[in-house]
Amino acid sequence: MDSGDKNYYHPQDLKDFPKISEHASDLGKKFFDYLGSAMRAGAISEREKALIALAVSTVQNCPYCIDAYTNKCLSIGLSGEEMMEAIHVGAAINAGITLAHATQMRKILKKPS
Repeated sequence: MDSGDKNYYHPQDLKDFPKISEHASDLGKKFFDYLGSAMRAGAISEREKALIALAVSTVQNCPYCIDAYTNKCLSIGLSGEEMMEAIHVGAAINAGITLAHATQMRKILKKPS
């Protein structure tokens, strides 16, 4: 990255992902084996897993994963409408989690001063 480049995320860096095990090959292999197993069709389909991965990637704000799973979804024939609906599910659940954690604030507010 040159000093004038203000972007942290570079789409071309996604191609470097397979090299994440270069300094810990055994752990990298275990990770990729696990990832591959988790993403294969099982009790739920590859399509459902791709949508879950896209929603989680978006909620977790990972541009590399959003890129990878958007392209995965497209490659297996998912529509933009299906992808956006999955992202809305993720956003709604994330909002619910945030609001559920407001319980802590509400408990403090209920304490006598």
